[in-house]
Amino acid sequence: MPDPVSWFLVERGWKVVGSDGAEFGTVEEALGDENLDIFDGLAVATGLLGKPRYVPAEKVGEIVEGEVHLTIDKAQFDRLGDYDGAPPSERV
Repeated sequence: MPDPVSWFLVERGWKVVGSDGAEFGTVEEALGDENLDIFDGLAVATGLLGKPRYVPAEKVGEIVEGEVHLTIDKAQFDRLGDYDGAPPSERV
């Protein structure tokens, strides 16, 4: 198994996998403040026509080269909200 890496290294296109082993999509964007080392979460692309989903940092488990493993299963992932492009702290 690859060694864990920092959220700073997460790149667009990395696989996003759930706690049940299901592949949910790919990373669209890692969200946070690099200067303060604050990881807010991920925007996860679920397909060509679907809107990206916002995954809060507390739902992210292990990050390894090329893959992000979440602590939630497919049913929980499907209940997450869409990512609207605004930083989580600025949402109403």
